[in-house]
Amino acid sequence: MRSVYVAGLGHGDGLQVVELGLMELLARRAERLGVFRPVAPRGADVRADPAIEVMRARYRPAQVGSGITIEEVEEGFASQTVDVLLDRLVERFAGFEASCDAVLVLGGSTAPGDLAGEPAFDAKLASRLSAPVVIVAGGVGQDADVTSKSLRTGYQVFAEQGCPVLAVIANRVPAGAVVGADLPVPCYVIPENPALSAPTVGQVAEVLRAVQVQGDAVGLQRDVSSVVLGGETLPGFLEHLRSAALVVTPGDRADLLLGAVASDAAGTARPAAVVLSHGVKPSPAVRGVTGRLAPGMPVLSAAADSLTIAAAVAGLSGQLSPDNPRRTEHALGHFEAHVDSEGLAQRLGLGRSSRVTPLMFEQSLVERARAERRHIVLPEGEEDRVLRAAETVLRRGIADLTLLGREDVIRRRAGDHGLDLHGAKIVDPLTSPMRHSFAERYHALREHRGMTLDRARDMVTDVNHFATMMVRTGAVHGMVSGTVHSSAATLLPAFQIVQTVPDISTVSSVYFMCLSDRVLLFGDCAVNADPDVTRLADIAITSARTAERFGIEPRVAMLTYSTGAAGAGADLDKVQEATELVRTRAPELLVEGPMQYDVAVDPRVAAVRLPESGVAGRATVLIFPDQHAGATTCLAVRRSAGAVAVGPILQGLRHPVNDVARGAGVEDIITTIAISAIQAQSVS
Repeated sequence: MRSVYVAGLGHGDGLQVVELGLMELLARRAERLGVFRPVAPRGADVRADPAIEVMRARYRPAQVGSGITIEEVEEGFASQTVDVLLDRLVERFAGFEASCDAVLVLGGSTAPGDLAGEPAFDAKLASRLSAPVVIVAGGVGQDADVTSKSLRTGYQVFAEQGCPVLAVIANRVPAGAVVGADLPVPCYVIPENPALSAPTVGQVAEVLRAVQVQGDAVGLQRDVSSVVLGGETLPGFLEHLRSAALVVTPGDRADLLLGAVASDAAGTARPAAVVLSHGVKPSPAVRGVTGRLAPGMPVLSAAADSLTIAAAVAGLSGQLSPDNPRRTEHALGHFEAHVDSEGLAQRLGLGRSSRVTPLMFEQSLVERARAERRHIVLPEGEEDRVLRAAETVLRRGIADLTLLGREDVIRRRAGDHGLDLHGAKIVDPLTSPMRHSFAERYHALREHRGMTLDRARDMVTDVNHFATMMVRTGAVHGMVSGTVHSSAATLLPAFQIVQTVPDISTVSSVYFMCLSDRVLLFGDCAVNADPDVTRLADIAITSARTAERFGIEPRVAMLTYSTGAAGAGADLDKVQEATELVRTRAPELLVEGPMQYDVAVDPRVAAVRLPESGVAGRATVLIFPDQHAGATTCLAVRRSAGAVAVGPILQGLRHPVNDVARGAGVEDIITTIAISAIQAQSVS
């Protein structure tokens, strides 16, 4: 078990972003996670701790708890020494950590009055817990030299207590400031990010106890970067209006409300929300207009006057919360852009677990994709789910993106949801100069099938054909589609244009089946209905390569209804012949068959049925004799074992093209983009 102790050195250190980034690091390498708060905030239940609630929602830790409360400290501090309190904390932590593989200890920011006066409290506790420490100093409103001195002083305090310091982090540092601690450990500098410190419309509504009279729940997650008071004429108001501004206006100024909404609809400035003062709500006639012009823009009604509202908003700062996963992703992306997580893991000596949970697998996909970034095209750029996924992909640095669609529509939809698509390319196939060269290339590829140049010009205006041509010509590395198109509309252009790798003639698919303690590959469950011997061998070889590409050691089981040579029948013969063909074509692969499912995955059954096998009981790649058997087993395992199925993932193409389900959620799209990026890394 490994613990990491996060210690902040004062107010404004932005500990929550660092804590989240370190928890992400642990989640990629440990199965059973714990979060421990040594001293809980005053009057707080650990279940109401905002930092812990974000981690609980995202990582589902095995253990969450605290050592002592501030009230306990205050009751016993007069009669007890600090050492007695520390002993009590160590005792409680010992019982807590026993059921965890890794624990993040949240220190620093919640020490109470008298205890906070003990400068080495965190250092003494970390030393007694034998926990390596990450020290965090805030740079908000401070000179870089002051921040550097804080880090050096903090390092000295912990070093004197014998604590191993993993790294020091200067967080929320003003842009352009140069912080140098000159210490024998890594020093990372995380600049201030206005989007993370900005409050959301939802926070504003909560503090004002405002009533929402227009807009939806998604709009409440918009960031508020500034406040614009609406007290002047409409022309003057529009001159001062900025995107992401909170408009605060007297409730009877319907002209300013209409002006803000019209500006949003026109795209000249996209305010975060409008707050009407004195509890006034717009008339039905006004709401009829605003609701049509910008239905997604939040309009709030608050009882206070405009100046009181503006003052209340000025005192708000952004915070992470479990109901705003967008901001959580943004925080992680910001942390990972400035901190070497892999380097920290190596200093911690935290290797990867031999057991792989669904969460660990999903986290590893992001890590692998980020390591060698690739460019993915998303043909359905006007779809809201795709836009939400695109924002996260860009913020986390998972891939570079091109969105296909009408730019004005994409920008308007992104603005409606407060999405930041900075860094994404937007291409309209109807107006793109690439259309003409793509038509000529497509005509040349399909002329033998009767394709004319005029028809090719029409075909490449289809977003899936255009995207596939981008992949074929090297403009991008891969493609993900399917949220609003059928599988046929996504896959047919890929089969025609991208084509298969040289030594494989079969395009097939696999599902990553994430069980509670491991990840298996199931193939083919979606593309080939009844493959013959050659195709079945292709599927096995390609699936083994896919497993290896994603860090899974390929042990291939060729499945059917009987094990070994005991049975008879055409299906059994097909699997037997395919197994021999795989051994001939890929002698380096560990492959066995025919084999039943339970023999392949259950070591106890394998020990009886095939005791000498190197695959039985340990198979990682399961190849089904036909699509019916594969799809049925996939569904059964998902339902009965609670497995998470990721896929289908296409394989065998020269470049990655993947199809998501039309009901796919944002997380499914993000995962498929990450997988496509990883597939593209192996394409020369």
